[in-house]
Amino acid sequence: MATNHIVERLKEQLAALERELRVDLPERIRVARELGDISENAEFEDAKDRQGFVSARVGQLRRRIAELSSIDLSRVPKDRVAFGAVVHVAEEETGEERVYRLVASEEVDTAKGWISPGSPVGQALVGKREGDTVVIRTPGGAKRCEITRLVTLHDRLEEDAEGLNG
Repeated sequence: MATNHIVERLKEQLAALERELRVDLPERIRVARELGDISENAEFEDAKDRQGFVSARVGQLRRRIAELSSIDLSRVPKDRVAFGAVVHVAEEETGEERVYRLVASEEVDTAKGWISPGSPVGQALVGKREGDTVVIRTPGGAKRCEITRLVTLHDRLEEDAEGLNG
């Protein structure tokens, strides 16, 4: 699935943070305590602050991994813009063409045209079909665009499978 590599990357981050939380930080805290009075001990305070941050991040990563792992392909539309789609649009006024790919927030790269479905442009595109006109609101103003080509996640997975079999 399209999110597998993201999940693997997040799992690697999670493993590193869990090790820091279980091994490295307790050792830092133990050493800082041995230095004496912890009420004015910067090393102890830094380690405790880091422990709180790492603990919160571990929780976030676990939730995001569960979220991404639970994406049900059968619920991703096969004929409309949705997660994983590549969308070609042409601005009505200028004819300028742009290509967007709707990706998980961890993959967003606006320079490549990789946007999240929750972004303003993503929200304007989601649910639309090839041939539809959409209004895309950007900081530079609203632009009317036509969706000239749509390659859904299902189309991309089919192309990938054909590439492996061909």
